[in-house]
Amino acid sequence: MLRVEDLSAFYGEAQVLRNVSLDVAHGEVVTLVGRNGAGKTTLLRSIMGLHKGTRGVVALDGQSLDGKSADKRARLGLGWVPDNRGIYATLSVSENLSLPPVVDKSAAWSLDRIYEQFPVLHERRDFPGTKLSGGEQQMLAMARPLRAGSRLLLLDEPSEGLAPVIVNQIGQIIRDIKAQGVAVLLVEQNVKFASTVADRHNLLAQGEVVASLDNDEFHSRTTELLEHLGM
Repeated sequence: MLRVEDLSAFYGEAQVLRNVSLDVAHGEVVTLVGRNGAGKTTLLRSIMGLHKGTRGVVALDGQSLDGKSADKRARLGLGWVPDNRGIYATLSVSENLSLPPVVDKSAAWSLDRIYEQFPVLHERRDFPGTKLSGGEQQMLAMARPLRAGSRLLLLDEPSEGLAPVIVNQIGQIIRDIKAQGVAVLLVEQNVKFASTVADRHNLLAQGEVVASLDNDEFHSRTTELLEHLGM
């Protein structure tokens, strides 16, 4: 579904990503694991078209995204869930879900389907974003692109700052939406969480993919990966 080939990214003359290649299949969850500063978020932003200093290939369903703006990439099926969640704080949950345009009617989730998957959002549908907990905000941030019709979520650090019980809920949501055919490219530092939701893992270090592991390999090397990440 997603193909990234020899992608490099720069901030001015400083190179942050070096010839990164990876792929994500339909209905697959793939992680990017690495220390702070490894280039994980820059990679997601580059795929979404939010970082301009890039070169290389990004293609969705075989179609090159070269030169396409972030909004055009969204219309093709990419959904952006940033680490700051990016919800409209003063708008209600239902307004947050209704405001973004539906970009793909065939893939867009109805409000009823959203509320079935995220029952707490139905309970809080009249609450403004400022009144939601961190976990509820994360769920809303994930629900919005599904409502719009995104088929692949670029998900940045969904477990960060959340209590373990909420992290488990987020993990179950990721597994549920995967079962419904949604693909996810997940940036994560929590190795144990990543191993419970993903099919494959890419270890990013100093802007390069230094290892690509399936979940069995990932489990067998958990201790080594934690040491590598300084955790």
